[in-house]
Amino acid sequence: MFRLDGKTALVTGASGAIGGAIVRALHGLGAVTVLSDMRREGMEALATELGERTHICMADLRDPAAPDALVAAAEAAAGPLSILINNAGLTRDMLALRMKDEDWQLVMDVDLTAPFRLSRAVLKTMLRQRAGRIVSIASVVGAIGNAGQANYAAAKAGLAGMSKALAREVASRGITVNLVAPGFVATPMTETLTEPQKAKLSEAIPLGRLGQPADVAAAVAYLVSDEAAWVTGATLHVNGGMAML
Repeated sequence: MFRLDGKTALVTGASGAIGGAIVRALHGLGAVTVLSDMRREGMEALATELGERTHICMADLRDPAAPDALVAAAEAAAGPLSILINNAGLTRDMLALRMKDEDWQLVMDVDLTAPFRLSRAVLKTMLRQRAGRIVSIASVVGAIGNAGQANYAAAKAGLAGMSKALAREVASRGITVNLVAPGFVATPMTETLTEPQKAKLSEAIPLGRLGQPADVAAAVAYLVSDEAAWVTGATLHVNGGMAML
């Protein structure tokens, strides 16, 4: 079960904690992995750690031309893609009354529009193959909201709607489109919190702890596997019970 031998996966945001965990999980299951990010150093360290079956493709998804170019570069390096993981994203948090238009637009461009463009680009190959897996990393705030994150919450909610639409369009060709929506995950960002702040977050989670990047990666591994062939248009919430959706 849960083998990905012979599959090629493109993972965006690969140098981050969650992106790196996803790459490790998919590579460990036998996939050829293509790592993409703006930060080369982190990707090179991960590629060195994993060894064979890894490729690096730099991309700045703020550039409207980057998604098409990235898919083309990934397929030139590793062959036709069978898995796309839309993990790259950013935040520009601010209360709505103070949020600038450019902060709204930047989050929309990277967190919503870029995943659409990447999905559109990779579907050309997947439709020919009559098989494929697209998984986008959403967020619990896309479902429940969060003060100071109107742009991020809107982008992640939009990602869910977009994925459901795509899932309906391509299901007849053996392609599934799903989401994983993490809650609070222990990453370098949460490491800046004080211990009392971490404790307060954990108290709001029925399972009593922050998530780990590997928790998110395990959900992704399931959704891209053959065992999830009858799952599409779904959002798998990985949040320790914080929001039981």
